[in-house]
Amino acid sequence: MNDRQRERISLVQTMFPDGIPRLWCPLLTHYRDDKTIDFDRMEAHFAYILPWVKGFLIPGSTGDGWELTEEETLQVAEFAVAHTRNKKDVHLLIGLLRPDVKGVKGTLSAMKGRNVFHLRENKRAGPVISPHHICGITICPPRGKALSQVKIDSGLSEIMDMNLPTALYQLPQVTENEAVPETFARLTEKYSNLIFFKDSSGNDGIASSLVDKGGVFLVRGAEGDYARWLKETGGPYDGLLLSTANSFPRELRSVIDNLERGDFKAAVETSGRLSAVIGEIFAIVQPLTHGNVFTNANKAIDHFLAHGSNAASRLGPLIHAGVRLPWEILSTTGKALDSQGFLPERGYWDGSREIRCQH
Repeated sequence: MNDRQRERISLVQTMFPDGIPRLWCPLLTHYRDDKTIDFDRMEAHFAYILPWVKGFLIPGSTGDGWELTEEETLQVAEFAVAHTRNKKDVHLLIGLLRPDVKGVKGTLSAMKGRNVFHLRENKRAGPVISPHHICGITICPPRGKALSQVKIDSGLSEIMDMNLPTALYQLPQVTENEAVPETFARLTEKYSNLIFFKDSSGNDGIASSLVDKGGVFLVRGAEGDYARWLKETGGPYDGLLLSTANSFPRELRSVIDNLERGDFKAAVETSGRLSAVIGEIFAIVQPLTHGNVFTNANKAIDHFLAHGSNAASRLGPLIHAGVRLPWEILSTTGKALDSQGFLPERGYWDGSREIRCQH
């Protein structure tokens, strides 16, 4: 074990005294009819997820992190900090999803200016983020299909030089590139504050590579075959950070719990049912031209979790572009949920203020 690994262990023990949660959720951002953020709706959704999920990335891609204005990003971050402040077992990663280093630094500066968080010095771990439940920032490689690994390394290094606890997020669907395993290995060797890595590419190049991961906590963000990607079944990942933790928090938690208990049959059975229904619904929303597939699929599913079996008769949820998910998408989503036994009779949200839609 080298010095960087020892420093990383010390930092992780400071930020996560009870260990890093194995299931994380990039919380959805909900909107009112006037297109402002609906924090009442977000609070209800957060409360629904909380019994099973103890780690949150806000805003993540599923929470429209790439589309939110800077003011909206600040509002969502303030909401997250306020609603996790007194929950000792809940941890928060702040998403700084911007296309370049300048954008990341600008949003970070704005957050400090609004007192979303501040730095404090820890004798054992160096600079950490306060309040204590904020465990770090989350960044992606700078955007650009033609960027070399040298440029990607340089851009990420410029942020990590700030010495904040950092999660690196691999998302080529947006950034149009990936940090290769050798770049990741150089960063882990250089920066002990790189403590967390998420890969939503579906390629799993870094996690499956032979490079030394340096004790960085690895989570998978791609959907499907959840059980087989975790370490209990020989997979390369420590945990999951999934868009569908918005929709199936209890079931995903049960996959992890069953693996930890050694009940591989139950874990694989639940994982298979989830993979089938999620794959179907992701295909249903694929033709939509607004939003991203992660957000749209989970908003469609969450619509039924919130409003129950009659959700298709209600106006669809708004996405950031200001359009609603259409009735056809919702109706087909409801049928997919019902076919796998995931359609609730009653939802977690009253919905009495919603306007019935006409078909």
